[in-house]
Amino acid sequence: MRKFRYALLGVFMAGQISLASAALPARLAGAEPLPSLAPMLEQVNPAVVNIATFSKRQRANNPLMNDPFFRRFFNAPDNALPKGGLRQQRSAGSGVIVDADEGVIVTNYHVIKGADEVQVALVDGRSFKASIKGSDPALDIAVLEIEAEDLSAVTMADSAELKVGDFAVAIGNPFGLGQTVTTGIVSALGRTGLGIQGYENYIQTDASINPGNSGGALVNLRGELIGINTAIIAPAGGNVGIGFAIPVNMARASVEQILESGEVRRGQIGVGIQDISANLREAFELDNGQQGVLITGVMPDSPAESAGLKAGDIIVSVDGEQTTSTGQLRSQIGNLSIGDDTGLTIIRDGRTELYKVEVGLPQQSAQLNKGFGKLLEGARFIDNPDGEGVLVAELSPASPAAESGLRQGDLIVGANKLKVDDLDSFKSALEKNSERALLHVNRGGYALYLALS
Repeated sequence: MRKFRYALLGVFMAGQISLASAALPARLAGAEPLPSLAPMLEQVNPAVVNIATFSKRQRANNPLMNDPFFRRFFNAPDNALPKGGLRQQRSAGSGVIVDADEGVIVTNYHVIKGADEVQVALVDGRSFKASIKGSDPALDIAVLEIEAEDLSAVTMADSAELKVGDFAVAIGNPFGLGQTVTTGIVSALGRTGLGIQGYENYIQTDASINPGNSGGALVNLRGELIGINTAIIAPAGGNVGIGFAIPVNMARASVEQILESGEVRRGQIGVGIQDISANLREAFELDNGQQGVLITGVMPDSPAESAGLKAGDIIVSVDGEQTTSTGQLRSQIGNLSIGDDTGLTIIRDGRTELYKVEVGLPQQSAQLNKGFGKLLEGARFIDNPDGEGVLVAELSPASPAAESGLRQGDLIVGANKLKVDDLDSFKSALEKNSERALLHVNRGGYALYLALS
């Protein structure tokens, strides 16, 4: 009896599956069309281009090939003699058309860096030689231009309105395969401190981004451009779901300046800044969890001084947008044009106040820290608030100090084989040799040496 029941149950379940399977096509036949990104992509794909760059580099000489015996032994022809000839190299990336009438294309600076020739391929099969209108290495943005008709441009969104969880679509040319579309969400906003570029305020996304996607489009479900894909974290060499894009608002500010003057000039307000540690939060009697950026110094005759800002003020927002780190603040100010007015919300002595500051021309870093020499121009140092040593509180992109390998947040504990306790001892140690410097640095708990020359 029990066996019969099991058998009957099995027949009944199989009958259910059979009936459901038989009924499925009938239900689908009259159903509404399935949701799809295809209509949106039909509009956006023509605005995303593939970029190939060509450069000629000096061929390395093999000293063995100078010997006729070795040339004959390896059956090398005489015309293979090492003469330091030129070798053509090619790399692939992506770009986005932002102005169809003028043929303006935005891509990453690292895609076209060092290129002698840039070729742009459209999705319809056409190919054009592009001219480089200008670049912004600190943000990793470059602007190209092609002469072509019947182009399509992507519409730019307002990246300030993005929210974590918004859907995102990445379009580009991964591994040189050709145009490829991947989907995901906005995983995080305002990512800084990655050491990728000088100005960082990235959109993080899990939409698959791989080598070759650089310079491609990150769009929302309306097909509007929200970011320029630029980098990935790839411990295994491929995508692991952590990609970064430059917010379109930051990219647009650079593009406008490049098209207008051929270069990007970022304004400053003239303050030294520092991230707020747990110890500083306690010392300034801030609420638990309060975020912001501490002003450690104000330049004489700077916009900040004119506005009334002081050392010890804590900046918590810029034009209503929350500020949580020094990297984010630098990007927020750097996104403004010289002469713009910006509203800084600060905490001073427990009170929240609003200050209007006019963004001004960059001032020499020597006005903040004098006497540290040309090797460290572009860096601002402060005494370590937690003990001995000197902290790199601020670092200008593409400056001698930045190119030497220093990073914001580094703790310098020695210089030229002398112990560094504070700014005075640091200055004295550097005076031993104005042409070279050996720095002993603590970076995130790890010790290393940097040789500057």
